[in-house]
Amino acid sequence: MAQAVFNYAAWAARYPEFAGVDEALASLYFAEACIYLDNSDDSPVSDIAVRGLLLNMLTAHIAALAGASGRSADQVGRVASASEGSVSVSMDTGTLPGSAAWYQQTQYGLTYWKASQPYRSATYVAAPAYVFERPVWRR
Repeated sequence: MAQAVFNYAAWAARYPEFAGVDEALASLYFAEACIYLDNSDDSPVSDIAVRGLLLNMLTAHIAALAGASGRSADQVGRVASASEGSVSVSMDTGTLPGSAAWYQQTQYGLTYWKASQPYRSATYVAAPAYVFERPVWRR
């Protein structure tokens, strides 16, 4: 049974803003990430290395939502408009389906959403061709 294993040192090196999160809590975030992306042999992501990267993105997303970075919320998306007097900035993430709203709350979630796009598409599997045999007619 091939599963991606959480490596705290690699995760903290990739996301240094979460270096203050202890390993036990980060492991719980990883376990929660496995709810959103299947970490078993039945996962749509068959490559273990890619699955590990995606799960680390989700772990960072969950940690950011929990406020584990200690920073204020980052803006996600492109700047749609900006003002100078009384400072006003609005961001636009484009049109994403409803389930993407949860992921677009952080830069890590939006990165995961874009990276996991090939695995969220339906795969068409054609039915096997059936050759009808002609009946044998008697004269």
